Amino acid sequence: MKMSSFLHQRPLHNVLTDPYESSSPKSSQNHQRPIITFLFNRTSLFLFLTLLIVFGILSPSIRTPLQGLVFFNNNSNDKVFETKWAGYTLAEATSFVAKNRTLIVCAVSEPYLPFLNNWLISISRQKHHAKVLVIAEDYATLFKVNRKWPGHAVLIPPALDSQSAHKFGSQGFFNFTSRRPRHLLQILELGYNVMYNDVDMVWLADPFPYLQGEHDVYFTDDMAAVKPLNHSHDLPPPGKKGRTYICSCMIYLRPTDGAKLVMKKWTEELQAQPWSKAKKANDQPAFNWALNKTAGQVDLYLLSQAAFPTGGLYFKNPTWVKETKGMHVIIHNNYITGFEKKIKRFKEYGLWLVDDYASESPLGRL
Repeated sequence: MKMSSFLHQRPLHNVLTDPYESSSPKSSQNHQRPIITFLFNRTSLFLFLTLLIVFGILSPSIRTPLQGLVFFNNNSNDKVFETKWAGYTLAEATSFVAKNRTLIVCAVSEPYLPFLNNWLISISRQKHHAKVLVIAEDYATLFKVNRKWPGHAVLIPPALDSQSAHKFGSQGFFNFTSRRPRHLLQILELGYNVMYNDVDMVWLADPFPYLQGEHDVYFTDDMAAVKPLNHSHDLPPPGKKGRTYICSCMIYLRPTDGAKLVMKKWTEELQAQPWSKAKKANDQPAFNWALNKTAGQVDLYLLSQAAFPTGGLYFKNPTWVKETKGMHVIIHNNYITGFEKKIKRFKEYGLWLVDDYASESPLGRL
């Protein structure tokens, strides 16, 4: 029964009428009976308790004789909201977000939300934010993003401990990044093109014109050594450790057998090289081994260094930056660890956008 309908089903003057009223004069004793009757009348008591609840004096959780009524409770709305998004599937999310069968994907835990917002502002400026899907690694991120931007975050179980997932070199960080190839493979199996970015990146231009041809896997070099502007787009030769040094933080994949093979091999390499205290592994060496071991079976494409420079080049070689001015597309804030240090460097280069331009993000000011 709605509260409003109950409060109006009986006129108030009926409630206050003295049921013992007669034409004869009342004695002093009888004169007190309407007051006593009012205080103990079931209807009046109900109205009194209802008003206390409506105005927040009593908690709706307090049990009363009126247990058959269900009162409005904000917590129930939260539960409905959380249940809805906790059950949101990757298939539903990709179908909702994808444009022209293409997605831009990141994987985020709660401590990275400021970086997510910074990254989103830069993508919004290139008019590609509508196809961004945030893979939330914890429920706090899932709910915060979908409350601000419904449908653009999905959690692929199990959820991780957000506080242990952000320290580079930790087991939590390994657990976080090692899920990446499985997430991407699932999206490929659904038939979508997918661009993956780490959120410590900033877009300065539209990257899609650089994804030329119909290759299986596109990636960037993580070496800081300067390449000629017309460098080869083939997989570079292995380095001292017997493998290449390709960055696993900016990848574009087409839903081909070749791309799926690389994601499967990447997963296998991560399983073969798990994290330990002695060897604090991360996902990037395994990605390089996967590329090296499948190179003859997969069509690979190295993106332009000038357009997609590593942080070890962009932030540490001002001469090169000046010579390639106007060519930069996505800047990666790597070759440095720690939230505060990354933010400080972004600010020094005018790339920390959330303080002044939060309104340009689909999430607004978090």
